[in-house]
Amino acid sequence: MNTDERGTNRFSVVARTRMAVALVVAGCLALVGLAVTGQASTPERLEFVQVGHWVYNDAAQSAFHVDGSTNRVDARADVPGAANGSQVLQGDDSGYVVERNRITQFDKATLSVEESTPPPAPETPFVMEIAGGPYLVYRNAGQIVRLGDPAATVPAGGPLSRPVATNDGTVWAHRVDNGAICELPKGAAVMTCPAQLPPGHGGGLTLVGDRPVVLDTTGDSLHRVGLDGLGEALPLGIKLSPSAQVANSAVGDRLAIADPERNQLHLIDISGLDQDRPSAKPISVELTKGSRFNGPLSSSNVVAMVDETRGEVLTYDVAGKLKSTAKVPGQGTAPRLAKGEDNRIYVDSSDGSHVLVVNGDDGSVVDVDVDKAANSQTAGAPSAEPEPSGDQPPPQREQRQQAPPNTQQAPPPVARATPPGAPRKVSASSGDGSIKVSWSPAADNGARITGYRLTWTGGSTRVGGSSRGTTISGLRNGTPYVITVIAENSAGIGPGVSAKVVTPGPANRPAGAPVVTANATAAGKVSVSWTQPDLRGGTLVHYLVSVTGQGQRTVTATSAEFTGVTGAATVTVRAVTKFGSGANLTGATGSRKVTVPVVSGPPTITITQVRGKDNTLFVSVNANGKGAPATCTAEFFAETKPVACSGATTLTIPSVAWVGSITITATIKTSAGTATDSWRGVPTVSGGALFWLGPLALVGLRRRKEKELL
Repeated sequence: MNTDERGTNRFSVVARTRMAVALVVAGCLALVGLAVTGQASTPERLEFVQVGHWVYNDAAQSAFHVDGSTNRVDARADVPGAANGSQVLQGDDSGYVVERNRITQFDKATLSVEESTPPPAPETPFVMEIAGGPYLVYRNAGQIVRLGDPAATVPAGGPLSRPVATNDGTVWAHRVDNGAICELPKGAAVMTCPAQLPPGHGGGLTLVGDRPVVLDTTGDSLHRVGLDGLGEALPLGIKLSPSAQVANSAVGDRLAIADPERNQLHLIDISGLDQDRPSAKPISVELTKGSRFNGPLSSSNVVAMVDETRGEVLTYDVAGKLKSTAKVPGQGTAPRLAKGEDNRIYVDSSDGSHVLVVNGDDGSVVDVDVDKAANSQTAGAPSAEPEPSGDQPPPQREQRQQAPPNTQQAPPPVARATPPGAPRKVSASSGDGSIKVSWSPAADNGARITGYRLTWTGGSTRVGGSSRGTTISGLRNGTPYVITVIAENSAGIGPGVSAKVVTPGPANRPAGAPVVTANATAAGKVSVSWTQPDLRGGTLVHYLVSVTGQGQRTVTATSAEFTGVTGAATVTVRAVTKFGSGANLTGATGSRKVTVPVVSGPPTITITQVRGKDNTLFVSVNANGKGAPATCTAEFFAETKPVACSGATTLTIPSVAWVGSITITATIKTSAGTATDSWRGVPTVSGGALFWLGPLALVGLRRRKEKELL
């Protein structure tokens, strides 16, 4: 056969192959389009409700997704190096691990880290998962960060109380320095402030019928917020303290307001906001004295609160009846309370070891053990739940129809003397029957600070405007106290700031033992972390950390790394504290034994299964690094990025398509060598063979045919 004939036949084969594949692709796309559309048009401005809740597990250094409908952990994304107690929130396509000094984004499809960015302020933000978001609200710094599309950082102009958001994605915020009520529509980059509380009045925002309402804690009233300002006042029928907190939304015709200073939870009848009739008598529920509370937070039929002192979540119905009480497992600081878009309330333990799921309809509580799932689930592994079949849509999102945001704007309020800002750097330390409190001055906002009010459960005191601290005496040893500091000026009372929980007690009591975690690698590196122990009323100076053969270090953080460790070693951590100007006290020892693994030879890898779903291949391998850290890759036309692997590991090949039988190669690498394994067959879904076809299959098929002809 001459060259021209060979070229003609080659062109003919390739052309026929392209035409055949193109026809099949067109047919598949037509069928898919028909199945998706159902011969019906897609509604305009259709939004999706994010289902479930993400939590960061300190021990596993990973973000886990909890499906509230099944109370199961169904996804894991490794995000190593995040600080203990980091928050996690989700948008349409990405998740975000939020620390005080870093925001790390990961892809929800591949469950791999994409990038990290610095926040606008070094503080823990208030997070919001809403349409057009998610959002991070840095309340003290007065900055609102939108992580959705388009991403933006919006200055609010001053410190904010807890914001709320309507279903159309509009964020409403209350400036605590001047009382302005401002809105940030979905996708906007500038806030407008159509309303303002009277000078000297404190308050907070909530939603009633998906419309913003402001609680005036000074005037003990509720007001609708409109484009023309505040609506008519609805008296509450009760007297509130300045630190009262309003729930995010109403439950039926009742709105929950917590007054921790008076140890009460009130359920206010709000039907009078929209109806010309008197309000019913408020329902008041007594709360545990001496406890510090987080909340209230409302769903459709339930109000939830967290007793931070006792580590419990409490749920109530619209009549104030206690529906459930559940302990929040875990160690560290107080549990975190969050509202999911799926009408459930989620309570995270501070270390991410457990998530309590509160049913928004009946108030029942289910404990999801994240630690247990972390020990059995590989990063990136899909859920063990059966795959949806037939025409069932994947249970990941619910649809909601939203109205376009209100684009009418009003001019911002005129600046004038207003109540003072929040005191800064409020701290407290214990003494024998006393607590020493200190703070930095609050912003005077145009009027001299005339005094600072300090409140706690069972008492209060007032000091002069030039004071920067005081000692509260006559307290009960062994009883925890939360001290709140509030600034005053001629324009009114500013927002309160609370110090951490402090328990008075006799001095010179050494701290308890930290809980230590340690991990060793074959390279001789030992990574150590620990939790802050009970300081027994003292002030932390530093930690003393040691590893066998490495001496002792002085560390101020709660983690450290050692190199050059060999064989079996013991890690010890002790907290050093002091009381006032007294001598340092060394606390009890927390310890953990580790063994540095020894490399026993070259690595091995075996492909155990190949599955396909949504143009993604999941390659299950058994990786054995023989004691050395290993990375694995999978190859199908192109090689994936190396990922850490050990034992049963799933390698993900995204954005691919194939037809019939394919060949996949898996590779493992360590310091001792490289090994590979190949697999050929048809990927399966739900146990059965599946015939896939797409753009990349066309490329692969063309390459294979061209090789056969050459």
